[in-house]
Amino acid sequence: MNDKNLWRQDARVITLVGLAHGTSHFYHVILAALIPWLKPEFGLSYSQLGLLMTVFFVVSGVGQAMAGFVVDRLGARTVLFSGIALLGVSAVMLSSAHSYTQLMLGALLAGCGNSVFHPADYTLLNQRVSKARLAHGFSVHGISGNIGWALSPLFLTFVAGRTDWRTALLCAALLPLMVLALLAWNRHALRPEPAAVAVAGAKASASADSSAFGFLKLKVVWLCFAFFLISAVALAGIQTFAATSLVSLYGMSLATATSAYTCFMFASAAGMAYGGFLGAGSRNHDRIIMIAFGSAALLSLVLAAAVVPAWMAVVLMGLIGLVTGISGPSRDLMIRAAAPANATGRVFGVVYSGLDSGLALGPLLFGALMDANHPSGVFVFIGIFQALVILTAVGVGSNTRVAAAPKTA
Repeated sequence: MNDKNLWRQDARVITLVGLAHGTSHFYHVILAALIPWLKPEFGLSYSQLGLLMTVFFVVSGVGQAMAGFVVDRLGARTVLFSGIALLGVSAVMLSSAHSYTQLMLGALLAGCGNSVFHPADYTLLNQRVSKARLAHGFSVHGISGNIGWALSPLFLTFVAGRTDWRTALLCAALLPLMVLALLAWNRHALRPEPAAVAVAGAKASASADSSAFGFLKLKVVWLCFAFFLISAVALAGIQTFAATSLVSLYGMSLATATSAYTCFMFASAAGMAYGGFLGAGSRNHDRIIMIAFGSAALLSLVLAAAVVPAWMAVVLMGLIGLVTGISGPSRDLMIRAAAPANATGRVFGVVYSGLDSGLALGPLLFGALMDANHPSGVFVFIGIFQALVILTAVGVGSNTRVAAAPKTA
């Protein structure tokens, strides 16, 4: 295949996988965006509404670990198509709910659909994108997720405000339907890995462990899991209570505090774009992560101290998003290097279940801090968890280099 055709193939696969990932993140917040309508409709407390989102992420986290095995057995394309279809069905189920139990079942189904994306996406990117553009593929993958997070509340509140929440969810169900149709139209680009390559990969890693669960014995896999768990707890603090904390600490309006979070999201997307180029030109991905999260931790502690004016707090939120975004592609490349050749789906499924676990646990911790009237504690603990991420990155990087040394020799 010549360079031009290879570039087109890479671009097509990266775009298709990015659309699928954006759809997944769009569904992360469909219930949170509709809280102003769901609360009075069903007479629910905030704790009951929060439990719906916890169920979503718990089911997704457990499902991700299992989905990795299914991806390695059935192929990433089939599993990805199934996950997108489940998201659409879950939105239809939620739109027709007339009880809290039905809402819970809809959240559970959405969590099942969401569980397949990381193991399927990363397997497709690793199999179908050339090594030279893989860092850029990871970059686009992360950016598309941020776009999904940003667009979902805007879309749902816009439709619900002009019609009702049930119509908003039915409209949301059209997104996975359209994406699924597009992916099916381009299914050849997402075809399973050629048998010859799969066999070669299996032979290359057969010496490590022939068991389907052998990768679970690798220390580096659990270090990767810890990386995602800890970083997701910090992210959950930013997503759920950063804006509320900024209002208390700096006396700014809620609109300004919300704009600070928006600044974080867009700066994170910009950081991921730059991080794709940075990661592609580096072999020391753990060092990029160390610098990025070390900087983020220091900036979070400055925010906690409330020693800067309110406008500067908005800037600092953007800088935190920028540096953490830069680390995204290097993070994925680091985990790719740690994964056995014949267990990509399983490894990404297990380690990314840490992300959902952190997103489920984080709101409980930071909510308790806010209930105790410690808004500065939110940013203190965000900074602590960002600093702890560095320890896991160092562990992953050192273990990967030790494992690679005999092959290099």
